[in-house]
Amino acid sequence: MGIGGWNFAPWRNNFYPAGLPHAQELAFASRRLSAIEINGTFYRHQSPQSFAAWRDATPDDFVFSVKAHRATTQGRDITAAGPAIEHFLESGLAELGPKLGPILWQFAPTKKFDPGAMEAFIQALPQNLEGVKLRHAIEARHATFLDPAWPDLARRHNVAIVIVDSDKQALRTELTADFVYARLQRNAATAAEGYDSAALDKWARLLRDWSETAAPGGCFSFFISGDKERAPDAAMAMERRLRI
Repeated sequence: MGIGGWNFAPWRNNFYPAGLPHAQELAFASRRLSAIEINGTFYRHQSPQSFAAWRDATPDDFVFSVKAHRATTQGRDITAAGPAIEHFLESGLAELGPKLGPILWQFAPTKKFDPGAMEAFIQALPQNLEGVKLRHAIEARHATFLDPAWPDLARRHNVAIVIVDSDKQALRTELTADFVYARLQRNAATAAEGYDSAALDKWARLLRDWSETAAPGGCFSFFISGDKERAPDAAMAMERRLRI
C-alpha cells in the first residue's frame, strides 16, 4: 500500500514534518507506508547507484514498483519495443533486489488494442532480471481494450491488467495474474481520510479478498491522482483497515 513518488512539495510541512531534509523524505515515507511506485523512471533513465541508494534507505520489507520508461510503450510500433525494454531494465532495476515489486507498463490513452502487437510486446518482457523474478502489470487506457480478448491474452502470460479507480476510464477488475495491481485516483482534499471513506471500505474488502483467494503473489495498491496532496493520508487509512 503506498503512493506515487516521494518528492512532492505539498507533502512538506504536511505528511513530512517541518524542516525534514529533502534527502530524508524517502526514508520517512517508507516507514509509514509499505510501498512506493517510482514514477520518475517514466521520464528519464536512472542509474544503478540511484536504485541502490533507494534500496538502502528503506526497511527490509519495503517494496518499490517501477513505472517503465515511456520509450518502451509510446513508440508507434510496440512490436519493435524490445531494445527499449532491454535498455530500461538494464538501467539498474536489479539493484533493488527483493525490494523490486511489479513493473508498470503504461500505454498512452490513444493506443488502441491490437491483439498481435500486444502479444508481441508481452513476449518481449523477460521473466527474470539478474536472478530477480519480474512481475509485469499493464495499464492500457483506450476503450478498445474492453475487448474480452485483452484479459484473455494477459491471463495467458500472467500479466496483471492494472485496476484503475478513476473518472477517466471504466473500472474493470478482471484478475489476470497471480498478483493484483491497483491505482486509486480519487484522492480528495475535502475527504476526512483523503479518500471517500466508503470507497476505502470497499477497496479494503476487495484487496483482502483477493489476497486471500486469488493473488498469492500479493496485492499492490497505490494512491496516485486526484488531490495528490492527500495521497499519503489515504494510503495510511487503507493500511489501518487492512491491519484489522
